[in-house]
Amino acid sequence: MQALFDLPRAIWLLGLISFCNDAASELVYPLVPLYLASVLLVGPRALGIIEGIAEATGSLLKLFSGVLADRTRSIKPWVVGGYSLAALARPLIAFATSWPLLLTLRFADRVGKGLRTSPRDALLALSIDPQRRGLAFGLHRTMDHLGAVVGPLLAAGLLAAQVPLREVFLWAALGGVAAIALTLALREPERAAPMSVTRFSWTLQGLPRPFQRYLLVLGLFTLGNSSNMFLLLRAREMGLAEYQVPLLWALVALIAAVGSTPLSALSDRFGRVRLIVGGWLVYAGFYLLLGFSSHALLLWPLFALYGLFMAATEGVEKALVADLVPSEVLGTAYGWFNMIAGILLLPASILFGWLWQQAGALVAFGFGAGCALLAALLLSKWVFAESAQLPR
Repeated sequence: MQALFDLPRAIWLLGLISFCNDAASELVYPLVPLYLASVLLVGPRALGIIEGIAEATGSLLKLFSGVLADRTRSIKPWVVGGYSLAALARPLIAFATSWPLLLTLRFADRVGKGLRTSPRDALLALSIDPQRRGLAFGLHRTMDHLGAVVGPLLAAGLLAAQVPLREVFLWAALGGVAAIALTLALREPERAAPMSVTRFSWTLQGLPRPFQRYLLVLGLFTLGNSSNMFLLLRAREMGLAEYQVPLLWALVALIAAVGSTPLSALSDRFGRVRLIVGGWLVYAGFYLLLGFSSHALLLWPLFALYGLFMAATEGVEKALVADLVPSEVLGTAYGWFNMIAGILLLPASILFGWLWQQAGALVAFGFGAGCALLAALLLSKWVFAESAQLPR
């Protein structure tokens, strides 16, 4: 516990920002499939297009902002601007009257995320010593997920109070304003001047080979990791009551919040790769069970398992990036990591939606599980095959 209180001010401030932002974001997120189905009257294919385009386009900006943060040696403006754009876009979903307009607003929200994510991750890595990276990233994910508990609970409470679905989206403005105010209190980190300027290369030239392989394996995993909104749509299809959908997602966030800090800190002692591989195996099991299952009561333990997967992997995957690259290109490295983790959501979501609509849920979820199993095998046996030892 003392190790948590000894973390630098910047780590806690970034955690509070993520808490406020995610309370707003996750108030909106689980309601989008309901809004599409009950108000705009569209199905899984439109959901795949909306989420795929929004996430993939925003992911390109994660690389752009990361590279420019390294070039300009400036991080804070990207963080402030990114959170501000998302805070403006989310409440406006209440006024969307067609799915293309909803796509535009989701796009703006993800552009904001694209602008802030890589510089923020670099700021977090620069604010902590390497021996405590897992703990720092784990705390950040815990605060993020605590916000993701508050958001769906607020959404469920508002729906239970008979607040119209459109009006629920307006409540997202509160968390967005708080996040913006906190970002203004951030300080620009000190960064040593690089010995030489590394030219940007679309072929990843100049970045360590294990990092390049890590990105390839991450891409394979992401191809089977479509939008989480499909999970909520599956839960609704299995008979879960509408008001319970945000509660189910709150359970996921709660499990992830409780587990992120201790599991990520565990990677400081026992290695990042072991935690990631274990988490990806849990993910594969969750997808297979969700594809086979047809009973709504099983959703609660299954989604708790999904929260465990998130706790074991999200912070650790980012901590591993900082272990593999030098500090002067951290922004660029996180740009690549975040772009790969997001841009493949376009083909992943479109493919998943198509498989579900054409061949059924079992085939779609089975494909996701297969990608996760193969990625876990390659990460453990191939990515660091030429290294003397696995990174911490």
